[in-house]
Amino acid sequence: MITFEHRTEPLLSKRAFIARLLRSAAAAFVILLGSLGLGVFGYHVFCELGWLDALVNASMILSGMGPVDPITTTAGKWFESAYALFSGVAFLTSVSVFLAPAIHRIMHRLHVESADEPS
Repeated sequence: MITFEHRTEPLLSKRAFIARLLRSAAAAFVILLGSLGLGVFGYHVFCELGWLDALVNASMILSGMGPVDPITTTAGKWFESAYALFSGVAFLTSVSVFLAPAIHRIMHRLHVESADEPS
C-alpha cells in the first residue's frame, strides 16, 4: 500500500507575493517586448516597411487586431503568416506567465483551507 505524507506550507506573505507577481509581470513584459522586436525587425526586413510602419504592424498583429499595411513581397507574406501564428502563442504565454502567481496562490489557499478541515 502506498501512503502519501500530507504536508501543507503556509501562504507566502503579502510582500513576498507582490515581489513574485512583479517578477512575473517583468518576465511577461520581456516576452512581449522580445516578440514585438522580432516583429518589427521582420516587417522591416521582409516586408520592406519603414521602422514606424513595421512597429505599427507588429503591434497590431501581436495584440490580435490584424495587419495595417498590405504586404506585397512573397517573403513578407511568409513572414507575416509565421509571425501571426507566433504572436498568438507569445501573447497567451505572456498572459499565463503574468497570471501564474495569482492562480498558484488561489490554489494554494484552497488547499491550505481544505487541509485544515477535519476529514
